[in-house]
Amino acid sequence: MKTKRIIQITAGRGPNECTQVVAKILKIFLKELAPEIIEYTILNRVNGYENGTIQTITIQLEGTHIDQFLKNWIGTILWIGTSTFRKNNKRKNWFIAIFEITNTVLFTINTNKFIFQTMRSSGAGGQHVNKVSSAVRAICPITGLSVTVQDTRSQHQNKKIAIERLVSKLENYQMELLKKDTKNEWQNLLNVQRGNPIRTFKGSDFKKNTKIKTYKKQRNLLKQELRNF
Repeated sequence: MKTKRIIQITAGRGPNECTQVVAKILKIFLKELAPEIIEYTILNRVNGYENGTIQTITIQLEGTHIDQFLKNWIGTILWIGTSTFRKNNKRKNWFIAIFEITNTVLFTINTNKFIFQTMRSSGAGGQHVNKVSSAVRAICPITGLSVTVQDTRSQHQNKKIAIERLVSKLENYQMELLKKDTKNEWQNLLNVQRGNPIRTFKGSDFKKNTKIKTYKKQRNLLKQELRNF
């Protein structure tokens, strides 16, 4: 069963290095979506001060196994590397965070559910443009938002325009809801917690931090056995 989630990748109050990490992690995050059959839509993006950097990006995910996928991403992300903006900076650890925005009420814009009303188009001075009901009002019953169109003498054409304008209005409405919820969680987004990162990446190529097997213990056991032989 398909589900929807909205997540935000943010540098918080971090410096330019952190906004660079957001941009790098975004590419890795989107690349890992493919095997999980998850579609994504970028809802909002705030670029950083430096070219190619991102302060905050908000993404809507839709698909299956989203919760399982996000278990490996929600939390603090650590990048271990040298600053490309400040050569003399000795700091090596840079933190960003990925949060889920849970308060937003998502709804699918279904034009088949729109309600339409027709009326006579009115011109300047209250005179009728024509004697037939060519003006169209389109209403979204979920939100109560509506638009009225009387651009042409054709009722069919006005209805088409009304649908396009109402869809645009609803998209803006959802974006405003998203921004409101983002503000409510902004304090959490700013206070990126350090320590216990969910994912760690290293170097300029952002390789995953993997454990190196040395087999030292096995070698010591083998030497001991040879001595006892």
